[in-house]
Amino acid sequence: MWDIYEHKSVIKQLKKLPVEVLKRYEKWKDIVRISGQPGLKAIRGFNDEPLSGQWLGHRSSRLNKQYRVIYKIDNDNVYALVERITPHDYRRK
Repeated sequence: MWDIYEHKSVIKQLKKLPVEVLKRYEKWKDIVRISGQPGLKAIRGFNDEPLSGQWLGHRSSRLNKQYRVIYKIDNDNVYALVERITPHDYRRK
């Protein structure tokens, strides 16, 4: 079982998201809890991919056509840290 930690800014972002994105995020969390990042790669709809540039070391999964979840995996301690849920805006703020 994997743990999922959310950055404090993610909790604020969740209040502003559309309902369909929230439901998809909950499914994303269920998959990560059960099988981690390999489980996400098995499902093509999430389009899970590594990021580069400022986000080197992080990964991105598609929640819908516009929204992405940006997270970091720590395989040693078996957890995922969710950094941001964004409408496809990868700039660091």
